Amino acid sequence: MTQLDSSGLAGPSPFRVHWGLDPAVTFLNHGSYGAAPRAVLAAQDEFRRRLESEPVRFMQRELEPLLDHARGCLGELVRADPDDIAFVPNATTGVNTVLESLVLERGDELLTTDHVYNACANALQRVAARFGARVVIAQVPFPLASPDEAFDAVKQAVTPRTKFALLDHVTSPTGLIFPVERLCAVLEGRGIPTLIDGAHALGMLPLDLTALGASYYTANAHKWLCTPKGAAFLYVRRDRQAELRPLVVSHGANSPRTDRSRFRLEFDWTGTQDPSAWLVIPAAIQFLSGLLPGGITALMERNHTLALAGRDRLCKTLGVPAPAPDGMLGTLASIPLPTPFSGAPTKGAFDPVHDALFQRGFEVPVMPWPEPGKRILRIACAAHNDLGQVQRLASALLELR
Repeated sequence: MTQLDSSGLAGPSPFRVHWGLDPAVTFLNHGSYGAAPRAVLAAQDEFRRRLESEPVRFMQRELEPLLDHARGCLGELVRADPDDIAFVPNATTGVNTVLESLVLERGDELLTTDHVYNACANALQRVAARFGARVVIAQVPFPLASPDEAFDAVKQAVTPRTKFALLDHVTSPTGLIFPVERLCAVLEGRGIPTLIDGAHALGMLPLDLTALGASYYTANAHKWLCTPKGAAFLYVRRDRQAELRPLVVSHGANSPRTDRSRFRLEFDWTGTQDPSAWLVIPAAIQFLSGLLPGGITALMERNHTLALAGRDRLCKTLGVPAPAPDGMLGTLASIPLPTPFSGAPTKGAFDPVHDALFQRGFEVPVMPWPEPGKRILRIACAAHNDLGQVQRLASALLELR
């Protein structure tokens, strides 16, 4: 326990000094938008300085090898060929890119779960409506006792009309790690192309995209890899690349170059934009890898241990059982809030419990789940967090009951 204590579990995190977070806020919501450390922001500033000092030279001569280097570092981290990776601004864009490439027939089915991220659910519905297809939603319980419950729910929802599946690696509202390896083996084995939404997985979990076998995988770097906003990637298995186009068609569509694949030429340039968030991915990996002797793997383990300890502290305080097995959690943990709490859960506007906690200096999401009248609270545990923050949150919740 000594090593864990020195990593900031028991006392204030020694890593908090690397972030410019507001000291007046107990920030337990790294999972929503992330937070970039000062060193990574400084690296981004340097790329921006280089860009603005000579924009033409940077964009036309320097950018391509810089993108290659960033993709190479990312590919090593996620165990994928860098040429199968395209940079996108966020995972929602990655999801939409794949969905917009689909060609369906009336009555075809697109499979997902009731834990799907709302933005992605909206994208699925739009594509289904265009072709007269329908979205099938597998009902995965929460709380749950085993990953088998998620696996069985998805598997049983597959029919002969299932043409595509969109599954979360780590669910956003409930923070569950789905058994995507087993699910990909079943779905892809039946010829169903599968897109894994790994928005939370990069920097939270060890990834091996080649072994996973999914047709597509997308993830944000701005969350657990702690890059600035605007950095994400889309992995496309080699046999699926010819059928995929970026959402924005640009110069690569008719480029005469033969030294790069059409996939590479189209996705590497979709118009003028600030590429600095992608270019600092190597700096972010280096920074996170240097926080603990065991590198980024040790940091993932530290944050996972903190999430479990924080969940247990909250469950004990609120008198509720742990809603999921330890192995289904990474660095997010959602806890069903018992009744009564002030105000009814709401959609759209901030939940009354969320607002009450925010007024007390806590940034932590509270949302309705799984039905009207019930709600969950989700904590996110990053390097800048510690168990004392969760304990203060638990005390604040007791005051609100």
